[in-house]
Amino acid sequence: MAAVIFDLDGTLADTSGDLLAAANYCFRDMGLGDVLGPEDAGVALRGGRMMLRTGLTRMDRMDDAMVDRYYPVLLDAYAADISSRTTLYPGVMASIAVLQDHGYAIGICTNKPEGLAEQLMQDLGVRDAFGSLVGADTLPVRKPDPEPLFEATRRLGVDPHACVLVGDSDTDRNTARAAGVPSILVTFGPSAEDMAALEPEALLDNFAALPAVVAALRPLG
Repeated sequence: MAAVIFDLDGTLADTSGDLLAAANYCFRDMGLGDVLGPEDAGVALRGGRMMLRTGLTRMDRMDDAMVDRYYPVLLDAYAADISSRTTLYPGVMASIAVLQDHGYAIGICTNKPEGLAEQLMQDLGVRDAFGSLVGADTLPVRKPDPEPLFEATRRLGVDPHACVLVGDSDTDRNTARAAGVPSILVTFGPSAEDMAALEPEALLDNFAALPAVVAALRPLG
């Protein structure tokens, strides 16, 4: 048996709109107004702290203490409005259904806090399609440490090395490399132009092609 493990933000779904809204809530509270815009989608998918650092730097107000102070505020704002602007990427659930029909186990390994990831997948109505979900705080370590990827695979009842990781960032590429497993990086996210330079085992232009790509990298039997 083999598993396909997905990153969440920027891979399964475009979550940037809700993330940017949460960050701008913080910036407004600081008296700075809306600092980040749609052009910062790539920043959003790098996480809350990166959004805060980027916005504060842009306003010449960068302060690590402010980042630490507002990070929990950002998480609370995000939890309160986590899915109103978020959309699954076209074809992702159809491809997952095909993979499952062919015998692959399906899981998630994300650097989003586990509770928020669970909440988002429930809101999107697709949580039941994933047999495991490991978040940033599930274990003492997070990606690019390989252990969260291994744990997401183990929870599916699959040998931890018998997986492929589908992601959208250098973090995902480095996680797969550290785990000694193949990575597939999507080219339709905000950082698409950077994916080829990371030299993953495969690039994915659209989800319709995913089952064939997975079968070539991680054949069953």
